[in-house]
Amino acid sequence: MQYISTRGAAPVLEFEATMRAGLARDGGLYVPDHFPPLTQVEIASLAGLSYEDQAAAIMRPFIGDSFTDDAFRALIGRAYAAFSHPARAPLKQLAANHFLLELFHGPTLAFKDFAMQLIGQLFEASLARSGGRVTIVGATSGDTGSAAIEAFRGVANVDVFILYPHGRVSEVQRRQMTTPDDSNVHALAIDGDFDTCQALVKDMFNDLAFRDAVGLAGVNSINWARVLAQVVYFFSAAVSLGAPHRPVSFTVPTGNFGDIFAGYVARAMGLPIERLVIATNHNDILHRALSSGAYLPDGVKPSISPSMDIQVSSNFERALFDAHGRDGRAVAQLMAELKGGGGFHISQGALEFLREAFVSGRASEDETRATIARIFQETGEVLCPHTAVGVHVAEGFVSATPMITLATAHPAKFPDAVEAAIGARPGLPAHMADLFERPERVARLPNDLGAVQAHIRAAGAA
Repeated sequence: MQYISTRGAAPVLEFEATMRAGLARDGGLYVPDHFPPLTQVEIASLAGLSYEDQAAAIMRPFIGDSFTDDAFRALIGRAYAAFSHPARAPLKQLAANHFLLELFHGPTLAFKDFAMQLIGQLFEASLARSGGRVTIVGATSGDTGSAAIEAFRGVANVDVFILYPHGRVSEVQRRQMTTPDDSNVHALAIDGDFDTCQALVKDMFNDLAFRDAVGLAGVNSINWARVLAQVVYFFSAAVSLGAPHRPVSFTVPTGNFGDIFAGYVARAMGLPIERLVIATNHNDILHRALSSGAYLPDGVKPSISPSMDIQVSSNFERALFDAHGRDGRAVAQLMAELKGGGGFHISQGALEFLREAFVSGRASEDETRATIARIFQETGEVLCPHTAVGVHVAEGFVSATPMITLATAHPAKFPDAVEAAIGARPGLPAHMADLFERPERVARLPNDLGAVQAHIRAAGAA
């Protein structure tokens, strides 16, 4: 298995080098040169296996010679050992033919733990073999940052810097990033929104001199290993409901497109997914793009589902690459238009490809609040606002085929929004009970590439 850039001008890499590179040197995102198919027999054989064994079987074709079977299985075991549910990603029935896939049983209570805990193990093993030191830089709209810090805190030969938009994450999300006291992790509050943070990270990767000087590595969903780890729970959930002999559909609340692209990969590998439904909040650029063909950012509007407050969805580039027949030059042109500030229009052929692969919907703030309240009244289930966006959109697509909505975060990460909807404040689990008493450690920085780079150089050398 080899990995190629969506913009067609970066070196072809093996898995381990792809993981450590993060963003390709031409500014593109790495994707596998093909999606290895699983037969119906192979998919059916996943039934009854532990989540860890399912993960090893599904990801194995993508890993190549980077890790032996035994070493890889051991890393997976360590990655998920701290999850609080034995099934890791349990299904819960919400209504007739509608299920929730609970992805919040990891250490930071969000779906990002599935990828980040594994990638932390992979990085640690890779660095132990090769020596050297890396500087991990990531942008977060709330959950990636805490998951990355939790995965890499105290890891030898790794410095971690997480950029988050000042004042635009929940207090729980912020404190998860600012209260760890390990010297190798650093929370950076940036003046701006998530797209500001994401642009700064991409600019650092595209500054090749800085990238090489500090040994830059990325753990945002631009990193292929992140997407790969998320493919597993699509298979796990579908097999639980009868795949491959029974098709399923998924609704994914998404802002940066990485989670739903993992579903796209699962379907490309042979999982019988009838519909992949993109669910957005009022920052609905993905829904608008599929509806009209125009990918035109119009500014981020804060919401009660802040992890989805995104207008530049990085992983959409991976879908565009396939939609354009894997023509890197065509994708590079679109990304240049986007960076120029005007957005772009998707060609008719590419738009037809995307509409065959995905459908979409949006939820307003009022619809999100109403969904939290209604589901609690009807079932007693407490939804986080992101999951509520997914449930609201999914309800418009429920059919004879089972619908699985991804429950992406624990409601206690967004207590204000949940309390406003149901009149009760969700409590944090025991291991976080003292979160609001822990001292915070954070640096606030302007939206200035030079200032952020200077801080990273100084803090990393300290």
